[in-house]
Amino acid sequence: MSSTLAAASLVQSVDWTAVAPPTIAAVVGLAVLVADLFVPQGKKPLLGWISLAGLTAALASLLLLLDGDRETFCLTSDAGVCSYTADRFTVVIQLLVLAGALLTALLSVTPLKNKELPAGEYWFLLLSSAAGAALLPASRDLATLVVALEVASLPAFALVGLRRGDRRSSEAALKFFLSSVTATAVTLLGVSFVYAATGTLHLTEVAAKLTAVDGDLQTLARTGVALTLVGFAFKTAAVPFHFWVPDTYIGAPLPVAAYLSVVGKAVGFTGLILVTVVAFPSYADVWAPALAVLAALTMTAGNVAALRQQAGRAFSAVRLLAWSSVGQAGYLLVPIAAAGYVDDPADAIGATVAYALMYAAVNLGAFAVAALVARTAPENRLSDYRGLYARHPLAALALGFFLLCLAGLPPGIIGLFAKVTVFQAAVDAGLGWLAVVMALNVVIALYYYLRWTAVLFRAPEDEAPVRAVPHAPARAVPFPLTAAIALTAVAGIVLSGAPQMVLRFSETVLF
Repeated sequence: MSSTLAAASLVQSVDWTAVAPPTIAAVVGLAVLVADLFVPQGKKPLLGWISLAGLTAALASLLLLLDGDRETFCLTSDAGVCSYTADRFTVVIQLLVLAGALLTALLSVTPLKNKELPAGEYWFLLLSSAAGAALLPASRDLATLVVALEVASLPAFALVGLRRGDRRSSEAALKFFLSSVTATAVTLLGVSFVYAATGTLHLTEVAAKLTAVDGDLQTLARTGVALTLVGFAFKTAAVPFHFWVPDTYIGAPLPVAAYLSVVGKAVGFTGLILVTVVAFPSYADVWAPALAVLAALTMTAGNVAALRQQAGRAFSAVRLLAWSSVGQAGYLLVPIAAAGYVDDPADAIGATVAYALMYAAVNLGAFAVAALVARTAPENRLSDYRGLYARHPLAALALGFFLLCLAGLPPGIIGLFAKVTVFQAAVDAGLGWLAVVMALNVVIALYYYLRWTAVLFRAPEDEAPVRAVPHAPARAVPFPLTAAIALTAVAGIVLSGAPQMVLRFSETVLF
């Protein structure tokens, strides 16, 4: 009888509403993979629309999580310690990653319709990665956190190298794979050390037990914390772990590069927030100064490298966006570092979330316009954008607006407000030197963002690449691509008109 009761106590009821967003994405991904075996070649585009419907359903399921926090997969001995928590922080990040995946899907419909990529494999990998990205913000133990991180990352490797026969794509996938595997190995080693020192994997219990680690285990605990942070620094593309970004973005299919720039970055920063603020708050004196230095180095290296892309007309616009994303990662690191210097880290983390929401909308919009230009100029050089206003006026206006948002200039008010919140988080934490470094980097970034914006409205030059452009109007802009540009532009305009929507939304982020 006692053994029966013990077995029964281990049986848990799953809160399917709480786990709905990642579950829907995963189930639809499996359904698409199976359907690919039976759908005729001529009807493969149907898989794309099924995937879009699945991501839309996953986004809609977030509405069920707005009535309060939900927890599941809890310890039978302590119902308050759970592995999965759907709180406000989880919902905001899931909104970001699922919306980013949905916009990526819109950018992907046309290349897949043109058979540039294998449809079934592509949609399965994208949905699988999105499912892992949606699972990660809800993870509240280190094991689930690492599993979610790998579920989000492993399909991304294959997505980068999915263009068969393309040497540049294969090299990008290999570089991305090797750097990420190294990061995962370091993270797992750090997690194992933390577990050895504390005897638990749940984040809240780790936080409690790290405050009373035995003297003999202090070195082990500190090493574990440091290695875990290094592993997540790889994922966020922080300097000096950023070397894979430019080549990976250039070699990957353009929609995949857009996905990595937003969803991939969100995954890394979400994990970093959870391990620092939730699991390792007692070691803030270790990780806060380290992250502050990383933030300064990352924003400087990214912006200086992006500035160099303006030195010649043959430089790739995608490479500039890649280096720009490294610089933006530095800004995102600032509030996380600031969280280690204040008594209540919620406001600082809210600044990171607000900046991430702004960055996701406008950066995906910039990649959407880049996909439009790539239809007639596959190399996507900066010179290919000259005279874009004459060819596609609305797309040029949208790209100009996105670049101004990234620069933090009107009419991109949401970009300005997001930068102000990050700047304020640094000042409130007493990191005046970091605020100065950030201000200098904002000035550097103004140059290359404004110069790219100016190119859009210049008269086209009489050169061979431009003479090929008059053929472009004969090719109508596909509806999914138009929808992606329109959705991101509307999001940026609405948020610039009412930036308090994001700021108030992010201010309520609590753990």
